Amino acid sequence: MIRSFHALLIRDLKLAARVGGSGVMGLIFFLMIVTLIPFGLGPDLNLLARIGPAILWIAALLATLIGLDRLFQADQEDGSLDLLRLSHAPMEVVVLAKVVAYWLVTGLPLAIAAPFLGLLVALSPEGMLAMVATLLVGTPALTFIGAVGAALTASLRRGGLILAILVLPLMIPTLIFGVSAANAAVGGTIPFMTPFLVLVALTLFAAVVGTVGAAAALRSGE
Repeated sequence: MIRSFHALLIRDLKLAARVGGSGVMGLIFFLMIVTLIPFGLGPDLNLLARIGPAILWIAALLATLIGLDRLFQADQEDGSLDLLRLSHAPMEVVVLAKVVAYWLVTGLPLAIAAPFLGLLVALSPEGMLAMVATLLVGTPALTFIGAVGAALTASLRRGGLILAILVLPLMIPTLIFGVSAANAAVGGTIPFMTPFLVLVALTLFAAVVGTVGAAAALRSGE
């Protein structure tokens, strides 16, 4: 199982590096949202600092959805998914490897870019560190939740909109606690660790449920 996971992870990372796409597009989309909102709100630095964590988290959530519909669809179209179903590796291992590869290409760059984009919304150094920590912990939850929708829409040619409708309501708790933790680090009324630990719990729960749910959806599509 470990060997299969490693092989699938390396395969998807090589394909992402060769083809490009979702990782770069997600990062560009993240940059566009965070850049445009301050222009719309005006030069009020106090307002930007107050809503900065929410801007960055909403931008990260939407950027995560870019290309998520292709998580299993490309393998479905070229027949690779059928071969993976027939292999000895459990479908849960296949899902876990593909989700981890997708997060490394898409979610991790968002967390790394957060401090630099935090300058656009007047975040303090403490707020930037909190954003990195919350995005590192929270974006995997978004990816695992999205994997269930991607598995359900893998056989649909234009399943991106349907996927967003399916998974966005389920991503709201992660968004709420991610923003709460980031706000708590910059002078909120509650300790930082309280919403942060809830965010960690949500990610662990999403990892289990998302992996099992996506695997079950892919099996039902045989």
